[in-house]
Amino acid sequence: MKLPRRNFLRLAAGAAALPAVSRVAWAQAYPTRPVRLIVGFPAGGVADLFARLFGQWLSERLGQQFVVENRPGAGTNIATEMVVRAPPDGYTLLLVSGAHTVNATLYDKLSFNFVRDIAPASTLTRAACPAFIPITRRAAHERAR
Repeated sequence: MKLPRRNFLRLAAGAAALPAVSRVAWAQAYPTRPVRLIVGFPAGGVADLFARLFGQWLSERLGQQFVVENRPGAGTNIATEMVVRAPPDGYTLLLVSGAHTVNATLYDKLSFNFVRDIAPASTLTRAACPAFIPITRRAAHERAR
């Protein structure tokens, strides 16, 4: 493989600068205080159980307490609004479910925009959840227009 001189010099300069840049970009240790994991469903349900198991795993792995808080109601909108209003410092996390995607289209007047106000941090699970929506021929014809 032939490597032109100009490309070689760029690669060499980048390799030489990398150690200096990486020292500048070191992040602070995370977390340095307890982290809140907000769940939009009642205690004792599947989402609560999953959040508690995940919170325990994170606590053991990162050495800091992860506190699970259940804020049920309004189709998970109460929990979501609580997280949106929290400082964006990474110490308030939201356990997101399929209900959050439905709420964005179901409710007209939410005090937040889920896509704009919530930043994804990680995917915890992936599950196939087929949804069948019965639709009449008339509605299908009107949608096609």
